[in-house]
Amino acid sequence: MPKNDVLERPVKQDEKIKENEKRKEDIPFHFGDFKIDVERNPFFISFPNGSKKEYFTEKSLFEIAQDISPSLKKRCIVGKVNGNVVDMNTVISSDSEVVFITDADPEALEVLRHSTAHLLAETVKKLYPHAKFGVGPTIEDGFYYDIDLGEDIVSEHDLKNIEKEMKKIASRNAKIERGVLTKEEALDFFKKDEYKVELISELPENEEISIYKQDLFTDLCRGPHVPGTKWVKHFKLLSVAGAYWRGNSDNIQLTRIYGTVFFKKEELDEYLHLLEERKKRDHRKLGKQLDLFMLSEYGPGFPFWLPNGMTLRRELENFWYDVHLREGYKLIQTPIMLNKELWEISGHWGNYRENMYTSSIDDKEFAVKPMNCPGGMLVYKRDIHSYKDFPLKVGELGLVHRHEASGALNGLFRVRNFTQDDAHIFMTEEQIVDEIKDLVKLYDYMYSVFNLEYHIELSTRPEDKYIGEISTWDRSEKALADALDSMGKEYVLNPGDGAFYGPKLDFKLKDSMKRIWQCGTIQLDMNLPERFDLTYIDKNGDKKRPVMLHRALYGSIERFIGILIEHYAGAFPLWLAPVQIKVIPVNLQFHEEFAKKLNENLLDHGVRSEMDIRDEKLGYKIREAQTRKVPYQLVIGDKEVESNNVTYRKYGSQEQVTVSIEDFINMVTKEIKNLGK
Repeated sequence: MPKNDVLERPVKQDEKIKENEKRKEDIPFHFGDFKIDVERNPFFISFPNGSKKEYFTEKSLFEIAQDISPSLKKRCIVGKVNGNVVDMNTVISSDSEVVFITDADPEALEVLRHSTAHLLAETVKKLYPHAKFGVGPTIEDGFYYDIDLGEDIVSEHDLKNIEKEMKKIASRNAKIERGVLTKEEALDFFKKDEYKVELISELPENEEISIYKQDLFTDLCRGPHVPGTKWVKHFKLLSVAGAYWRGNSDNIQLTRIYGTVFFKKEELDEYLHLLEERKKRDHRKLGKQLDLFMLSEYGPGFPFWLPNGMTLRRELENFWYDVHLREGYKLIQTPIMLNKELWEISGHWGNYRENMYTSSIDDKEFAVKPMNCPGGMLVYKRDIHSYKDFPLKVGELGLVHRHEASGALNGLFRVRNFTQDDAHIFMTEEQIVDEIKDLVKLYDYMYSVFNLEYHIELSTRPEDKYIGEISTWDRSEKALADALDSMGKEYVLNPGDGAFYGPKLDFKLKDSMKRIWQCGTIQLDMNLPERFDLTYIDKNGDKKRPVMLHRALYGSIERFIGILIEHYAGAFPLWLAPVQIKVIPVNLQFHEEFAKKLNENLLDHGVRSEMDIRDEKLGYKIREAQTRKVPYQLVIGDKEVESNNVTYRKYGSQEQVTVSIEDFINMVTKEIKNLGK
């Protein structure tokens, strides 16, 4: 089939509809003396506000939008037909529910970003005609495209030239049109691009394959897209990286170009400003500046904690312990290394083996734990349990090790050993909903302490790697959904992303830089209790199988600290700050003794205070305290010594306040006790 014929013909499905309608016109229905022409049978379009429009001939979404308002048509990006997002040139010929999505709707931004990825690919193809293309999805805050450039190398220096050419191409306002091919036709059309051929080959034989054409460029894509390239105006190419084809290190490494785009220039400018602020807050940079942690080539992915970092970490751990003891948790600690047989029982050996570190001990194979769960199972099995013990809450700050690819390591965000703030809750099936509700309330409290917002995602059974019966999974997923529904908690469904042993609720945190982080999780498990033969005695004296919840709040203490460093830009609230007070005498000869007694008084009240008695200028000491982001500075001079008062300045403020020593100590100890609230 000639290339031009494939691209220029309309969608095959539309051809079939028109052919069928023509055939129906030739065979009219007869009811008595009435002749009803099928083409004139009415159909209705329903809108979100409850209104309806009646039509007698097929209409595109563009035409329907025009009937409502010409201005609406101009603002429409895509539409929803019976819940499915489709292009605006989609034709409707039967009763349908229609929602128009304009540039003001959040859903439109993802469509714009995907269309910009196609514009990037079109531009690269023009500048590098031999280029071949992998995939170009949207991601959080933007998009990327993976490209095989052969011998050519694209650096960040080249991005401006690509951007410039993208703007030229976009200004032509080429229509973005959808076409449909059979699998055979698609394989022939993309036969010179082995990446597209690989993707197409994996599709079912009878599946219709959609392509999108804009000007001289055509790409394999499910869509939908913006109507034309005029919408792609306010974009920025951000960076270049290497990426293995399909994430497999055995495959060729492609060039990945990242970018972002918005409907308004002001939104793009705001985002680029935010990116600059994120760079300043990089936890690796601040971790070094504030002496929190270090990394070494002798242990890639294994962080070293420095004194200030240990103080911060200890405060987070103490807070965790205090909350969990108050909530009725029993605390345990399980071994780091356990026999291979245990991991076979748990299912980790068959489902997670590639991420585990192993060793031989006494001619037997052992594995360093990647998760705390199996150790918790052994602790449970030690005793006979009654239904009266439930819910039984067992918590552990457990050090785990996972073999992550070296290219994935990233400061504290992706490491090879970390501490999970784990807990396992054993219960009856009837207690699930109430326990989930209590846990969500606990998460609300914990995250509010750090001023972190969150949303919840419900992740369901994976397609391939999972253990247990599907009926068990169905009951588990329903129990999680019922608990959230009963609380009125909104959640996003995330199909196929559950753990291999059960569905889960993921708590996605949003920090001060508007980034989303995966931290907390609640995983409902009816499978491990079966595999480990866990039982309890019910009220009738019979043995029953308990239900178990896996849950973590921080997720990983290391990663959570990395998030907090950037969330607070290193300026931690008083209760968390490694050094809470810096006492700075103006003149060591006249003020050191007073400063020393004041510092000791603060230490006696449990305040982490330090005195700076170095032989340096006063301005230097004050600036360094600011650089170290110490919450309170106390400068001690003649006035303070004579009046027995202190003058303090809070980090980030120029205001200096003089109060009595007693009032100052009461103020800071209260602030620490109340966690800054």
